[in-house]
Amino acid sequence: MASRTKKIDFEANISALQELVEKMERGDFTLEESVTQFEHGMTLAKNCQLALREAEVKVSQLMTSAQGDEKLVALDEPDTDEA
Repeated sequence: MASRTKKIDFEANISALQELVEKMERGDFTLEESVTQFEHGMTLAKNCQLALREAEVKVSQLMTSAQGDEKLVALDEPDTDEA
């Protein structure tokens, strides 16, 4: 995995994105400000996606078989090895 220089704070980014959406929905910005804020919102959304992807990778890595053979289990599929 690529080295991370800065950990993404998912909660802070999602909160800022929600606040930004609320302001845009209220019409708090001029057209030019809306475009700038939309750009900022896209950056926040990308950061949230990256944080979620990192969490998914970490969870996948932690889900190992009982024998410790580092088997990765897809998060959207049930583990069928228990039968």
